[in-house]
Amino acid sequence: MRLRPPLVRAVLALTLAFTAVFVAAPAQAAPALTYAALGDSYSSGTGAPPYDSSGCERSQKAYGPLWAAANGVTSFRFAACSGAVTADVRNNQLSGLDATVNRVTITIGGNDAGFASVLTTCQLGSDSACATAVNNGKTFATNQLPARLDQTYAAIRGRAPNARLIVLGYPRIFELSSSCGLFGMSLYKRTVINQGADHLAAVIAGRAGAAGATYVDVRSAFAGHGVCASSPWLNGLTLNSSAYHPNANGYRYGYLAALNSAGL
Repeated sequence: MRLRPPLVRAVLALTLAFTAVFVAAPAQAAPALTYAALGDSYSSGTGAPPYDSSGCERSQKAYGPLWAAANGVTSFRFAACSGAVTADVRNNQLSGLDATVNRVTITIGGNDAGFASVLTTCQLGSDSACATAVNNGKTFATNQLPARLDQTYAAIRGRAPNARLIVLGYPRIFELSSSCGLFGMSLYKRTVINQGADHLAAVIAGRAGAAGATYVDVRSAFAGHGVCASSPWLNGLTLNSSAYHPNANGYRYGYLAALNSAGL
């Protein structure tokens, strides 16, 4: 049967309409990544020199710069500083945040809880002195650190309301091998220090969750690579600030790998 022109036009229009329904819409451009790395020495890159001239021991081998380079961020704001406590983050590291920032990472809380002094006491003191120092740190983490973390996460939210906040924890420092070398700590000291790290992780994870942040636990990423391991990703005892901080492998294969697994 021969179709009349009006009918031909109607069939053609109907065909085009159905075709349009099934043609995929153009892909939308991915939103720009604007990223800020805040926090203490575990975010600044202490332990993996060389450092910049800021005085904060910021290293391009830290997980923040590594992630920024791998993901083509449009803006990277590197404010983490060695020795920082929660008050330092609130007072000194938030000026670069604004509503355009959509990713923020942070490690913080270890210095508030006396991380450095605990390790010094354990290195130089007796087993009992070490245990006392660790227990004091755990008590602080339980009773005083939560409020400090809450204030810090809230301050970040206030300055960067559109950002996904990723809170990274700390690794267990030591492998619990029977021996840790000539100047290594006893197995007892290493055990109680790791228990302190576990306690701190629980506190930070809890407050990060309460703030609606993503908590990234790095302990499993560092497992088998603590101080005393055959292939450590953390520096052992040194005469400078690198002691008991990640080395370049720790930042890349420990922190960065854990961050990637969280889908930042």
